[in-house]
Amino acid sequence: MRIGLALRELHRDETELADELLHLSERHAVDHEVYHLARDLAGWSADHVRRIAEIAGRYGEDLDPDAVGESGTAKRVRERVSDALDRSAPPGMALLRDLRTVYTMAQGVSVDWELLAQAAQGIRHHDLLDLTQHCHPENLRQARWANAKLKESATQVLVS
Repeated sequence: MRIGLALRELHRDETELADELLHLSERHAVDHEVYHLARDLAGWSADHVRRIAEIAGRYGEDLDPDAVGESGTAKRVRERVSDALDRSAPPGMALLRDLRTVYTMAQGVSVDWELLAQAAQGIRHHDLLDLTQHCHPENLRQARWANAKLKESATQVLVS
């Protein structure tokens, strides 16, 4: 059974999504909606990471429940890369790029949740199915928010 592997991958992907949402909120802090909503949505992923870590032991995995958050070095490197990219792109374009990244990451995480739900149904593990039924809808809301924000911002950014 490869459920442990799937949980490890999902744990990693949810952690990366949470970090990307935090990054989005930091880079676009002047937009209060983006700042606050992205932080709230990152909190959902952090909760998912904790829940995945709790159940992963039953499937032979030892995962960090507090994996969300970056080391100081990784954060500084990312900020330098972001600063370099920001100098070459107008702020609106940077927002679109960051929202697109969040949207595609959230969609990838959604596929992970779907796969895990199918496996949980197949092997009749109700605790795992309950996890997917709690977390996947929140993940879908993350993707819908990023998509809606992209649509809302695209015309103004691309036409102005």
